[in-house]
Amino acid sequence: MRKTIALAVAAVALAGCGALPGQQAGGGGEEKQPQTVAETTPTTEPPAPAEQAPSQETRVIASRQADVSAGGQHGKARVDILGLKRQGRTLSLNWAITALDGKVNVHNGLGTATLDFTVSAVSLIDPVNAKRYRVARNGTGQDAQCVCSGTQGQFLEKGQTSTLYAVFAAPPADVTKINIEMPMIGVLTDVPIS
Repeated sequence: MRKTIALAVAAVALAGCGALPGQQAGGGGEEKQPQTVAETTPTTEPPAPAEQAPSQETRVIASRQADVSAGGQHGKARVDILGLKRQGRTLSLNWAITALDGKVNVHNGLGTATLDFTVSAVSLIDPVNAKRYRVARNGTGQDAQCVCSGTQGQFLEKGQTSTLYAVFAAPPADVTKINIEMPMIGVLTDVPIS
C-alpha cells in the first residue's frame, strides 16, 4: 500500500512539472512571459547552447609597438587593447599581444617575478586621481592568485598572437579614460573605458 501511494505521489509530482511523456513543460499555473522577437519568429535551426558566452567586441581601441626583451628573448611586439569595460565595481581589460619580429617572452615577461607566469604586473593608472590599480587577487593571503591570464609556456614567434585578460577594481565613475602600464611594452595613454 505504501508503494502504491508513493508511486501515485511521484506520478502527480512528475506530471505537474511536465516530466512525463506527452505532458507540457511548465508545472503549476500558467505564467505569461514577455515575448521577444526571437521567440515569435519561426526558425528551423536549434537554439544556441546556453554555455556559449555572448560575443565580445574585438575592435582595437588602443595599440602600441615596442622592442621587447625578457628572459633572454628579444623581439618586437604590438599590443592591441580590445576592451576595457566597467562592470559594477570591477574593470575588465582584454588585449592581444603579437610578435612582429624575433621572439616575445609572454611566459614570464608580464608577471611580477621570474616564476610568475601571469600578467599580474600589468596595472592601470588613473591620471585624474593619481592612483594605480593592480590586478585583482582572489584572496588576501600569500597564496592569493591574480584574476588574470596565465602565461606559462607562451613564447611567441613572429606572427603569433596571444589574447590575454586581467580584472581590476574600477576607478570612480567620472574617470572615462585610463593609462595602461605593461612590462616590456610601456604605457598606453588615454584608453577609453566603456
